[in-house]
Amino acid sequence: MTTGDANAASGSPETARCDACDAVCCRLTVVLMPEDNVAAHLTARTPAGLQVMARGEDGWCVALDGVHMRCSIYDTRPAICRKFAMAGPYCLDVRADYADRRARGIPLTLY
Repeated sequence: MTTGDANAASGSPETARCDACDAVCCRLTVVLMPEDNVAAHLTARTPAGLQVMARGEDGWCVALDGVHMRCSIYDTRPAICRKFAMAGPYCLDVRADYADRRARGIPLTLY
């Protein structure tokens, strides 16, 4: 990893870009709101009864296009995903946590 890559992975505001990320946000739990228009086959219910974006066996959101590392339903993505701002405070926090865990050899976990 180059220094530039390390800065991008750590979430430096100057370098935080979705095209230089491991789509860490696509492993967060996405709770759906009634106004979200997401196809039923892309959703799941938690034991607590919340409707969420489903995850594949690998832990990634099922809407993630893994080849291109981008959302396959971007135009109709849930409201919470629309509010998740690239290089925003939560993005930077998640990316920094991910970079720290990778540096220490800790596998990525689901949130």
